[in-house]
Amino acid sequence: MGTFVKTILLGIIEGITEWLPVSSTGHLILFGRLLQLNMSDGFMEMFNVVIQLGAILAVVVIFFHKLWPFRTGKDRPRTNRSFTDLLYMDKIVMWLKIAVSVLPAVIIGLPLDDWLDEHLYRPVPVALMLILYGILFILIENRNRGIKPRVTSIRRITWKDALLIGCFQCLALIPGTSRSGATILGGILIGLSRTCAAEYTFYLAIPTMLGASLLKLVKFGTDFSAAEAGVLLLGCAVAFAVSFFTIRFLMNYVRRHDFKSFAYYRIVLGAAVLVMAAFGMLS
Repeated sequence: MGTFVKTILLGIIEGITEWLPVSSTGHLILFGRLLQLNMSDGFMEMFNVVIQLGAILAVVVIFFHKLWPFRTGKDRPRTNRSFTDLLYMDKIVMWLKIAVSVLPAVIIGLPLDDWLDEHLYRPVPVALMLILYGILFILIENRNRGIKPRVTSIRRITWKDALLIGCFQCLALIPGTSRSGATILGGILIGLSRTCAAEYTFYLAIPTMLGASLLKLVKFGTDFSAAEAGVLLLGCAVAFAVSFFTIRFLMNYVRRHDFKSFAYYRIVLGAAVLVMAAFGMLS
């Protein structure tokens, strides 16, 4: 199987798993061992994170009308314009709350980034986190069965909610946890509806994943070979296309279903990885 086909497959995996609560980084680490690209370890560590830029772009395209804070077209005031007249203040407040949600990951994640790369970006830690959080998904869904959510729209998320969701996002610093899973379940725990928690998770992904990607790019440097640049751009493009459909699927799914099916998938996959690792099929 050539590098071109392997890169497309990894882009598909990223585009699907980034938004579903099953851990995209964990899947890229696991499948990266099976679909080994002829690239350096340093490049692959960077690739597994920066490929998320394609997924971010899908969020921006789908939710642009909800994210763009500047008045344009018919909504733009014609006369007596001040700077605040040109803004949707509710969207500005939303972005400020998202900034609050990002802070815990910045404070905790930056100092631990190298340590996490060295010790936890391995199949066995990923498998253990897949199983552990799969079990937690089931327990939380059972706990919240029949409980009416306190928050059903992004505008009703409080500053305290934003900070708590940011703290839950820190759990995803451990690969195999799932950033979307941690923030969605964290949101549900503190009273957000599934739909509201999922949508806020998508918005929060933009600064979080952009920052993580830039950090990896800075560490890797700008000395890309033509082959490396091609692999990265192709992976991002595929991740964007697949993410576009995955996000729409998940938003429709959460309106009607809980997350137990994803929990069972995590547990089965994690157990399979542990078996493979025990027989030396993964290292």
